[in-house]
Amino acid sequence: MLHFKPALAFAVGALLMSATAPVTARDTLARDERLARLALAQTRLQMVKAATATVIPPKREEQLGALLYADPNLSLNRNQSCASCHALTPPRIKATPSRPTVAAFIDPRNTLTGSAVSAGSVKNRQGVLNAPSVGYAAFSPPFHWNAVDGLYMGGQFWNGRATNLAAQAAEPFLNPHEMAMPDKASVVARLQESKEYQRLFLQAFDLSLAQILTRKPYPRSGAIDAAYDAMTRAIAAFEKSRMFNRFTSKFDYSLAGLTTLSAAEQRGLEVFNGQGNCAACHPATPTFAPDGSVMPPLFTDFSYDNIGLPRNIDIPGNPAPNRGLGGRADIGARDASGADIGKHKVMSLRNVALTAPYGHNGVLHTLAEVVHFYNTRDVLPRIADIHAKGFAVSAWPAPEIARNVNRDELGALGLSAAQEADLVSFLVTLTDGYAEWGRDPRVPRGTPSPYATMPFPPMP
Repeated sequence: MLHFKPALAFAVGALLMSATAPVTARDTLARDERLARLALAQTRLQMVKAATATVIPPKREEQLGALLYADPNLSLNRNQSCASCHALTPPRIKATPSRPTVAAFIDPRNTLTGSAVSAGSVKNRQGVLNAPSVGYAAFSPPFHWNAVDGLYMGGQFWNGRATNLAAQAAEPFLNPHEMAMPDKASVVARLQESKEYQRLFLQAFDLSLAQILTRKPYPRSGAIDAAYDAMTRAIAAFEKSRMFNRFTSKFDYSLAGLTTLSAAEQRGLEVFNGQGNCAACHPATPTFAPDGSVMPPLFTDFSYDNIGLPRNIDIPGNPAPNRGLGGRADIGARDASGADIGKHKVMSLRNVALTAPYGHNGVLHTLAEVVHFYNTRDVLPRIADIHAKGFAVSAWPAPEIARNVNRDELGALGLSAAQEADLVSFLVTLTDGYAEWGRDPRVPRGTPSPYATMPFPPMP
């Protein structure tokens, strides 16, 4: 738990309380003014520190993790890496004001083709769920039951089955639909091929890859597990770096008082916190970093929800709808009533303008469709499927899993078309790299993040 300085805690407490009440333009302006007074002085100091700080070399684990993340040799056919589905570079699309070209750590092939799932190392094999962004995933707490709210929270993957980033990184290498390596020993054998890996594993983990036997039978199988686990920890260390957690969006610079939202963006923020009810699961209120400085919101509460998405019959093979959190054997064993069936993780909205297609099954293709769905899911007529006339415009198919659909917080929001458009405008302000794409004289190219020196809270 973070411990707040008393004066700052009072200010943030007021913001938290105001976020749960109906928000007017005056309320939003007052909140912004309070936040600006609170943050501006410390932000200026942070920016001076960022501009003058000595560049600290990455930790050895992080350096190793960067190499592992981008190495296709660790897949069966030496053709797929972590970066294949979570790219470190922007997708090759034409930039528009509503879709800047910035790395969002998603599958660039899906961005280009609209495919909901990612191809694997083996031809004609692919996943069955939309690959989520790695950006800001490091902030997710370990998977746990929140007794106060009566909810499961945290973890990685759409169903939370990996408790942290290292556990998540362990799965794709051995998944037959992804990197498709037959076992851990095969992965370690690939690691052994690289003299660079041998050097870095020794430096980072005091582990000699060359001495591990990777042919059956494995007389030192514990060493294989140790090397494999070290590999996943290195990847997790890389994913915890500021490359994936930049806090360089227009929202961040605005929060720090360095620029201002446009009229449409400001109206969208008011819808987000008010009638749109987005903040119920994607809180927009700042918190505090371990040193007491302002920490921008992550736009997720790390919970799980069934938002009632229709079935995506375009996924190759048209697999049965994924049961999400409630489909896990361990969760089902704890709750025979099936209260978590159909629920998937609430992902961060940071860089959401770049992470199409949307939802666990990738059934929605634009932010405008997403907002329209949240607004009208329970209002518009039903159609047979996503290929029927009117889909995403004047009608919606039924939820793919009807159990546990959230009907309290979305589905009939009563937003106008103008409010929907304003909400989309606000969501674009959550896109990182604003100094490079925003063309804002108040935030010129090269301007560091206002939070560049903000210490991150402990990451699992």
